[in-house]
Amino acid sequence: MSGPWLIVIGTAAGVFAGLFGIGGGIIIVPALILFAGFSLVKATGTSLAAILLPVGILGVVAYYRAKIIDLRASLFIALGLLTSVAAGAWLANTLPVEVMRKVFAVFCLYVSWNFIDPVRRVRRLQGKAVPAKPEPEANPRPPVPALVGIGLLAGVMAGMFGIGGGNIIVPLLVLALGFPAKRAIATSLGAILLPFGLPGILVYYHNGTLDLSAAAWVALGLFAGTVFGALITIRLPSATVKFLYGLFLAFVAARFLFW
Repeated sequence: MSGPWLIVIGTAAGVFAGLFGIGGGIIIVPALILFAGFSLVKATGTSLAAILLPVGILGVVAYYRAKIIDLRASLFIALGLLTSVAAGAWLANTLPVEVMRKVFAVFCLYVSWNFIDPVRRVRRLQGKAVPAKPEPEANPRPPVPALVGIGLLAGVMAGMFGIGGGNIIVPLLVLALGFPAKRAIATSLGAILLPFGLPGILVYYHNGTLDLSAAAWVALGLFAGTVFGALITIRLPSATVKFLYGLFLAFVAARFLFW
């Protein structure tokens, strides 16, 4: 696949990255498999390399200017990511990962159901009374061990599947730590901004399952697309962002179950 087409893949992934606080690998990996003929492991390694550089910096700046991001939380989550991503890459290159793929898909479906909340939406359409949910605290300040723990788990998943870890970070920040959806997305993007994937990339490079040239082209697209996704999220109502993220996680679950 030529460079311009790889940039297109990167741009599409960048929009999703800025919109949902992810690294973009959930778009990059299947695209490289379907359109460039990469194996799963090679696509995973190349995706992880593409999101190594701080390609989401413009999106993070946009969130910072909107006073949405929690830089403290991003830092401690990044510490966990950096510590565990190599373990995930080692697992991807040495062990069958089908069981983990299915577990991750079920997790995404569970979170998607909670974010979309179809029962509540149906009741509203029927004109029935719906108990109000408590609003999350605007600026929660969770303990450091909880943030590092989220980063550790996200790092393993990032190394295994070539994703940025946002698919783990955002749901756990919202469901476990009470973050508003927009703040969780911004904080996730800030956490994956640092080059946490380097240890994992070295593992893929050592095993010959990494295309650095393709990764560079994809990274160019990521840099351009992320800021547009972030600007969309900033302008949307919080309830809409949460609903869209739920739909996105349903897509992620389908990707890990069937593709």
